[in-house]
Amino acid sequence: MKMIDCFIVKGTEDANKASIKSLEESPVVARVEVVDSIRSTADVKAIAASATAPYTLIYTGVNHLQPGYLALERLVHIANDTDAAMLYSDYYAATADGTVKNAPVIDYQEGSLRDDFEFGGMILFKTAKLREAVEQLKTDYDFAGLYSLRLALSRLGSIVHVNEYLYTDAETDTRASGKKIFDYVDPKNRAVQIEMEKACTEHLKAIGAYLAPNFEDVDLNGGEFPVEATVLIPVRNRVRTIADAIRSALSQETDFDFNVIVVDNHSTDGTTEIIAGIAAEDRRVVHIIPERKDLGIGGCWNLGANDSRCGRFAVQLDSDDVYSGPDTLAKIVKAFYDQKCGMVVGTYKLTDIDMNTIPPGIIDHKEWTDDNGRNNALRINGLGAPRAFFTPMLREIGVPNTSYGEDYALGLAFSRRHRIGRIWDVLYLCRRWEDNSDAALDRVKMNGHNLYKDRIRTWEVIARRRLNS
Repeated sequence: MKMIDCFIVKGTEDANKASIKSLEESPVVARVEVVDSIRSTADVKAIAASATAPYTLIYTGVNHLQPGYLALERLVHIANDTDAAMLYSDYYAATADGTVKNAPVIDYQEGSLRDDFEFGGMILFKTAKLREAVEQLKTDYDFAGLYSLRLALSRLGSIVHVNEYLYTDAETDTRASGKKIFDYVDPKNRAVQIEMEKACTEHLKAIGAYLAPNFEDVDLNGGEFPVEATVLIPVRNRVRTIADAIRSALSQETDFDFNVIVVDNHSTDGTTEIIAGIAAEDRRVVHIIPERKDLGIGGCWNLGANDSRCGRFAVQLDSDDVYSGPDTLAKIVKAFYDQKCGMVVGTYKLTDIDMNTIPPGIIDHKEWTDDNGRNNALRINGLGAPRAFFTPMLREIGVPNTSYGEDYALGLAFSRRHRIGRIWDVLYLCRRWEDNSDAALDRVKMNGHNLYKDRIRTWEVIARRRLNS
């Protein structure tokens, strides 16, 4: 029985012919049509209007799609069994040199709000649900058409990940993970990001998780602290960079007292000795080696923030980064009082290990705005830097004991009720080098990170919906 209408995005003539031939070999395919694009609202509406079979398959790539043996039949069976609105699967990725490797993707959940969520190139829709979702699209987008469509579909039915390898597709983006992670803040993508923000905001309103720009005041004057601010540096095995980080913190010029707490998570490469040497020279350096050995970066933050020597404000500095100048700490503390916020986010510049600027350069995270930042934050995957926190609130909320996503979880939790203060000056040099923890992650590790951040967003959506109820 003919069950699927297929739409493939136009690529080269050879790729189109090969994809059409591969799809038409399946007895469940009714027809195959080549379309110019699936990015705009008009594009997805045109596909929905044209589809007549029970299911609609969209191939979002521009290469040669090769469905596996009986793969489309398998998708139809699962679609019938689950009554899913949308299905996607794992696949095999073919590289330019002819190598084929597994390309698993991750499960979709309510917090999978990233516009760059990877579904792979082949997506199957229940046509009736596709048409129903299209009817909900009230905004005409040039770039966010497919994104707004799948958000609408998620409100109408389930989005099912078939964790089976059902097709082969070409791998086109072979960049290291450390280069991909900044795509969403690259200034050249700003017009796209604005549309994605609007689509996500509309979705959050539809599911009851949108937060209006009304903030609770923060009383910054309560409590007693040994110093006004603490630069907090968690570190493990950063012998090459830790001295730069600590001396950058110590070079801050302020009219208030501050200290530097370095939580040395059992380093074994000489980092401990460097920290001890600097601490012996400057009493402002507090060197903590945890008794526990089960702490991630977040756990080290908890240990430092809950130490009696921590100041009123706890300010982030990663062990391989530096502040851009001696006025960073003063600007951050001033921002807390001026903006009456519980957390401050700065602007940073990407550099190499020698502090030469590298693309995309300045990262200002324009999505963090008073009017919509905390809603848009559910769409994106990171925060600005440096990040700073009012210590009593940091202690109350607590940091997840992980080494990835802990700062993002904090940002969402703080922003649920309170303003996130912004500083638009470049305060921080984020040094990218081969030993960065996210420099060259394999697919499985990246999937684990993305699954966890989606889970954080899922919890946050639930919390915000309850807050609105």
